[in-house]
Amino acid sequence: MKHKITYLLLLISLIFLISCDRHECINENPIFETNEPNSKKYKDELVNQLNKIDQSKLTYWLQKYDDQNGKESLYFNIQGDGLCATLHLTVNDWNKLENVRKRKGVGRRGAEFTNLKFKIKQDSMSTTFSYITYDRLID
Repeated sequence: MKHKITYLLLLISLIFLISCDRHECINENPIFETNEPNSKKYKDELVNQLNKIDQSKLTYWLQKYDDQNGKESLYFNIQGDGLCATLHLTVNDWNKLENVRKRKGVGRRGAEFTNLKFKIKQDSMSTTFSYITYDRLID
């Protein structure tokens, strides 16, 4: 009886872990393949793609924390509705992200951020995605 319970708990845990994992996505966009996520060309194409799809179908998974000369940002895998890309997100207000900042993303990499909200600022010189908020973090 004890072995059956252990086996059942192990099976349930395995199913839970598999169901929470990020689904593999395959990028078919040559601009995303040949440019860095922090480049203007990549960001402009991401804006273009975001305008074409149903953004409510997107999921966001934390990839990494970055600090370049005091300018902090987060990189997210963004996928859904045919999109498979990386979002380079500038963070000026760390509301609800204090722990991610404090630990420089460690312990949160791969976590899903539901309903991630950001502002897009685009002009001839630059394109930026700036963090606003998110609903839930699923670790």
